[in-house]
Amino acid sequence: MTQDISHKYYKELIDLQDVEGVEAQIRSLLDVPIESISDLEKWLTDEKDLMIKIKEAMTGHEVDFYRNTEDADIKSTYLYDQQVIQPLLMKYEAKLNEKCCESSYINQLDENRFGLMRRVRESKIKLFREENIPLFVKEQELCTKYSEIMGGLTVEWEGEEKPFPFIESQLDNLDRAVREKAYHAMISAYRQIKFEMDAIMDELVQLRHQIALNAGFENYRDYMFVAKNREYSIQDCYDFHENVEKHIIPAWNRLAEVFKSKLGVDTYRPWDNTAKLLKNPPYSEVSTLMDGVSEMLGKTDPYFADRFDYMREHGLLDLGDRKGKSPGGFCTTLPVSEDTFVFANFSPSFFSLIALIHEMGHAVNAYLEFSEHGPLEEYQHRSEVAELYSHGMELLLLDKLDRFYPEEEEFKSAQREELRRAFTMLFGPLSADLFQHWMYTNPKHTAKERDEKFFEISKRYGLNPVDTSGLEDAIGMSWVGTLHYFQVPFYMIEYSISMLGALEILENYRNNPEQAVESFKKGASTDYNQSIAAIYKETGVSFDFSEPAVKRMGEFLEKVIQDIH
Repeated sequence: MTQDISHKYYKELIDLQDVEGVEAQIRSLLDVPIESISDLEKWLTDEKDLMIKIKEAMTGHEVDFYRNTEDADIKSTYLYDQQVIQPLLMKYEAKLNEKCCESSYINQLDENRFGLMRRVRESKIKLFREENIPLFVKEQELCTKYSEIMGGLTVEWEGEEKPFPFIESQLDNLDRAVREKAYHAMISAYRQIKFEMDAIMDELVQLRHQIALNAGFENYRDYMFVAKNREYSIQDCYDFHENVEKHIIPAWNRLAEVFKSKLGVDTYRPWDNTAKLLKNPPYSEVSTLMDGVSEMLGKTDPYFADRFDYMREHGLLDLGDRKGKSPGGFCTTLPVSEDTFVFANFSPSFFSLIALIHEMGHAVNAYLEFSEHGPLEEYQHRSEVAELYSHGMELLLLDKLDRFYPEEEEFKSAQREELRRAFTMLFGPLSADLFQHWMYTNPKHTAKERDEKFFEISKRYGLNPVDTSGLEDAIGMSWVGTLHYFQVPFYMIEYSISMLGALEILENYRNNPEQAVESFKKGASTDYNQSIAAIYKETGVSFDFSEPAVKRMGEFLEKVIQDIH
């Protein structure tokens, strides 16, 4: 599973170590006179050109760190970016936003092309406070500490020290005793780091609460809704929580009964609620994984495979597990190179296969955007849109899982597991969203109260059909394994919203495969200055998580379950 990580996959067109030079380039933008609408448009282009150079270098350094958290030089470069360059950007971002928004020509800009940019800049001006810059730096330091702890987390397994992702992969083992052993080993590992994790999260909650107070908000939840420029309300989120509990959880309970029956167990325990009906991991070597995923993508659309093969040839994929590598998986863009990079730290498992397909949905979306519009700017990145194409890619490949699971019953089991994932990506992130609503509107909560609330919400959603007796404390502490709570707060409900849209993509695909794929590509390459609803419409789906929409998707899921059963 080893992989060469020495290949330079990003461009450094600016020397970030020369902080005075970087600052001079940014400051020069402030000195440019804007005396016409064409001056303003050129200024915006020059600003973008500089910022994407900085972004690509910082992204490269960040990915380098995630790939090797134990290299002192790499870590030093990454921390320098976070502690020196990031505060500099925050300082000047506010000044640049003010220069743009205070220009007498701002209202003459084309609304379709620049309207979203103007709204985002205006909200950033509203949120910016100089006193928050050191708080953001401290926040990033705590997130880095979390990555280091998780990256170095190992578990003793049958006399050997194993990386944490290996133990997670054992939850898919056919032997129930092995699954149970792996579950308890994971909980034991969490328990060893729980004190440190509680301390980090306690400090993060207080830091973030102070950031919100400084910006004039009652709490960090309200602050984040403005920061994310959400095109829906807090009440919409609460309604969505209830709609899923009402219309999706009953269908989930029925699928859980299918799993329970197939397993032949009397009680459905947490270690049964994993992808364990599949006899073997879908691959043993990363090269085998890449060969199969390329084939699956190609059968769906030649362009999808073309992008994957290109990334493989150019060192833009780092897959597989190794010690010192940060946990999780992601796709990130390199805006100068107009490339994407996919990072994953998973042992061979069904989940790792699906995670790669998911990230390739992001990659295809990015490449289509590059070809049509050039690199996206930061303000255009909306997770509700980005995740539509990653979830959608998973479901477009649902009928091709026989590439890794050629036997009929194994193929059906793999499809059921992807359906399980569709369910979990509906209610899992949504319950995580509810958990964060509670955390940040109750910033004085204790670590014990946090664990109790996490367990309570988990039982309402994903663990509803699971026998959790005697494991309340274990489940309550398991939030520590979710990096989103630490590193990307409130980046959760977007997964659930976009999964509803992705299920519509699947529905469209079952009715007309060619048309569904064309709509997918059309939406993924559309102008991201549009509203989320308009982009969804281009993709052939609706941006709707009202009760009727959730109810209809619950019924569709029941039908798919029956078809596979």
